Amino acid sequence: MGRVTERRRVIRIRDGAVSTRPDTLVVEEPLEIRLGGKPLAITMRTPGDDFALAAGFLVSEGVLASADDLANIVYCAGATEGAGEAGGRGANTYNIVDVRLAEGVPVPDISLERNVYTTSSCGLCGKASLDAVRTTARFTLDRSPDTPVRIELATLAALPDRLRAAQQVFDRTGGLHAAALFTTDGELLDIREDVGRHNAVDKIVGRALQQGLLPLSSCVLMVSGRASFELAQKAVMAGIPALAAVSAPSSLAVDLAAETGLTLVGFLRGTSMNVYAGEHRLALPAEAGTG
Repeated sequence: MGRVTERRRVIRIRDGAVSTRPDTLVVEEPLEIRLGGKPLAITMRTPGDDFALAAGFLVSEGVLASADDLANIVYCAGATEGAGEAGGRGANTYNIVDVRLAEGVPVPDISLERNVYTTSSCGLCGKASLDAVRTTARFTLDRSPDTPVRIELATLAALPDRLRAAQQVFDRTGGLHAAALFTTDGELLDIREDVGRHNAVDKIVGRALQQGLLPLSSCVLMVSGRASFELAQKAVMAGIPALAAVSAPSSLAVDLAAETGLTLVGFLRGTSMNVYAGEHRLALPAEAGTG
C-alpha cells in the first residue's frame, strides 16, 4: 500500500544562509476507479481510504445511496512496463480499484456520452449541472423554516480550529486539504486529508456509506479552502444539510445551495462568516436582516 508521505532532499535558504535538509512531502498518485471492470474515472489522490474514496465518488455520481447497493470493492493488479503479452499484468500497484454493484443495482452507461451525472471537472456547467443534481439526488434536504436541524453560530465558529487541530499529516507536510464531518453540536465524527479537497470529501462520504450512515442529515461538512460547486454537490448527494468553508464559495455552489436548501457558509474565520444560502438552519440573532 502506498505511503502518505515521502522524504526528499531540499536546499533551504533562510536570510541568505544556504543548507540542505530532508523535507516531508505528501504523496500524490493516480487512482483509477473501475465499475464492473470498466474504467470510470481517474483522480490524483493521497493513498489511503481508497475504497471509501471510490464509494464516495459513486455516491456523488448518483450510483450508490446505501451500503446495500455495494457488493464489494477490490484492488486490481496494474500493468507493468515490459510485461509481455503472455502475462500482461504486473504486481499490484494499489492504484486501481474495481467496484462491483449489488445485484439489481442499475449500472450506468460508461462511455464518452454516459448519462450518469458527472462532476464539474467533466464539463457540465450552469443549469445543466443544477438539473443533473436535482434529477439524481437520492436525498431531499429540509427547506422548512421549522426544520429540527439548528446550528448555533458559536458552534460554526469553533469548527475551523477543530478541523485544523485534527490535521495530523498537514502538520508534517503543509500540503494537504482536509474535510471533516461534525454533528450540529460541533462533535467531530470523522476527518480525512488528501491532496484533493474533493477526494477528502469522497473519503468522508464513502466511509459513511460503508457504515450504513447515509443520509448524513444531522451533520455539518467543514472543508479547508473554498467551497466549489463540486463540494456542494457532494454534500447534497450525501444528504448533508450544511457545508462550511474557510474561504469563498463559487457562484454555482451558491446557486446549487439555494436550489436544494443546503446551508452554505463561507469565509468562516473565528466569529466572522458569510451565509450564502440556507440560513433557516442557523440560530441567527433576532435583529439579523436580509438587506
